[in-house]
Amino acid sequence: MGCFSLLKTMMFLFNGAIFLGGAVILAIGIWVKVDGGSFLKILVTAAPQLLQVVNVGYLCIAIGAFLVLMGFLGCYGAMKESRCMLMIFFFIILIIFVAETAGAVVVLAFSSLSKVFIDFLGNIAVENLQNDYGLKEEITTVWNVTMKEFNCCGFNGYQDFNNSFYYRQHSHQYPDVCCLYFNPCTARNISSQVKGCFETFELFLNKNGKVVGGVALGICALEIAAMIVSMALYSMIGNK
Repeated sequence: MGCFSLLKTMMFLFNGAIFLGGAVILAIGIWVKVDGGSFLKILVTAAPQLLQVVNVGYLCIAIGAFLVLMGFLGCYGAMKESRCMLMIFFFIILIIFVAETAGAVVVLAFSSLSKVFIDFLGNIAVENLQNDYGLKEEITTVWNVTMKEFNCCGFNGYQDFNNSFYYRQHSHQYPDVCCLYFNPCTARNISSQVKGCFETFELFLNKNGKVVGGVALGICALEIAAMIVSMALYSMIGNK
């Protein structure tokens, strides 16, 4: 009986944290989409490094809603000893785990597929820079923060801004951040050390690959632990 109570408490606390975290992310996502202006002003003052959140409002809503659902299933299933809820919780975690494993295998085994995805992502980013940078404040701010933090310019390089809206409006000049705020920001004033943001991000991942791998393994371990605990509770409830 003591083991059963311990498992229930662990399940409740773990999923309670997930529920609260999801609720916060969901609230932020809704706030961004409903009143992005006020949210942007607060972030500029409090934490400019987080300005990328403005551009992923719908993603925050989706992730937040999913975490709230998972947290509810885990908490309610444990406290009310609902085998149905625990089974749903188990299968959702199992599906996520299988999808993550399959995705990792595909990326490792078929590098050409990952290149297709990167090319697709690059096309969207370049189109974004060509048409929206300098025109839409939120997107401009997100890119400025990204380029400043990673000391990069454009997705592939500063050439991504050629013939863009910003380039035409500023007498064929590039964003100041690309020249480390050296004016005028023309092609000859951009240092050869300032690479595209994708290349810079790749270097960052290569340098911090062990940390990224450790985080991924930690998430997998949590998912496995969650499945084990939920199934243990499921079996104990059935034997009561």
